[in-house]
Amino acid sequence: MCKLFVQADAGLWQARPRSVRISGFSTSVRLENLYWRVLEEIAARDGLSLGQLLARLYDELRDTHGEGENFASFLRVCCARYLMLQLAGDVPQDTGSPIAGLDADRILAAEALRLGGGRPHRVTPRPPAGQGRSLAS
Repeated sequence: MCKLFVQADAGLWQARPRSVRISGFSTSVRLENLYWRVLEEIAARDGLSLGQLLARLYDELRDTHGEGENFASFLRVCCARYLMLQLAGDVPQDTGSPIAGLDADRILAAEALRLGGGRPHRVTPRPPAGQGRSLAS
């Protein structure tokens, strides 16, 4: 079993930083190459650059949950959830289908039933700090 993982391209788990501009500040985010590939695919689906996607995710995360303590971990979970949602059939594998056009409420409800057997956790968004942008609203 482990051979499938251990003998994969070692470049996939090599981490590299990328400089991005988020909320008017330049910063860098360090992720493994596999995650960068997945984030690039997600961004491309909605015609966004990688930097635009990261800025949008950061802004919406901050507006909904306040300052996140580990943005890189959040991005890794976003990638894993994106792939899980594709496997479940909630997000089309056809990368020509934009994420923004999906019914986020339906997908979150279906995911909650699969993962916890209950209703999705509802978060009351904070008042918007910037423009009301959403990838899947």
